[in-house]
Amino acid sequence: MSPARILIIAGSDSGGGAGIQADIKTVTALGGYAMTAITALTAQNTRGVQGVVGVEPAFIREQIRSVVDDLGVDCVKTGMLHDRAVIDAVADELQRCAGHVPWVIDPVMVAQSGDRLVADDGMAYLRDRLIPHARLITPNIPEAQALLGRPIESAAAMDDAARALLALGCEAVLLKGGHLDGETLIDVLATGEGSQRFEHPRIATTSDHGTGCTLASAIAEGLGRELPLDAAVHRGRDYLHDALASASPLGHGHGPVNHSHTVAPYGLRGSDNEQT
Repeated sequence: MSPARILIIAGSDSGGGAGIQADIKTVTALGGYAMTAITALTAQNTRGVQGVVGVEPAFIREQIRSVVDDLGVDCVKTGMLHDRAVIDAVADELQRCAGHVPWVIDPVMVAQSGDRLVADDGMAYLRDRLIPHARLITPNIPEAQALLGRPIESAAAMDDAARALLALGCEAVLLKGGHLDGETLIDVLATGEGSQRFEHPRIATTSDHGTGCTLASAIAEGLGRELPLDAAVHRGRDYLHDALASASPLGHGHGPVNHSHTVAPYGLRGSDNEQT
């Protein structure tokens, strides 16, 4: 049986914890085949983003066309789309060659460090051009607030916010509540049939860089292998939970999760399993 072919359209994180690097690791760890169209290069580490260089929209189109026309695609996942020209390029090419498969839109706006990754008008344009075609969008609380233009201040407000996001035209919304206070982390999945909550205890760790990219890519891999949406979300959240719980600290800021927990022990070097 062939692996699910997942096309990831996102920016590169030179630190390896988020962006294209996290997406490839996640899809591979779950048994899928990752293909990429890189939208931007970042100079980035666990402490923050030091620089961003965008890729020409025409070349983003060429990357998408190149892989889909040859390899095919079972699901698309988007991440950092930093301005209107990039969003236009991605929307046009996906409608041309990947309109028949699910799209998972992760409306990346701000890095874990707080560094802004999208131009001021980018989020509104993303809402108009891509979200109405999405099988699923996966905003966190700040991203949802930007999309809706209003605050979401409590877990109790998440259900109403998820339904409001659904009204933007997508088929489903996974609203992630990790930015809210509390010992329990709550996510809300909303579809046309209703909503359901997912809860688990918050994991106390600083190894949480790239959690949004990781979760969206894990769900995309599940949809690409034709899992039902709720099963893909359950599986993606379980994968991320274990990646957070098993992560070893790297760097001096917010380090990466353990993407490889499904395939190999983490942080072990040499035959004696001792770090040096």
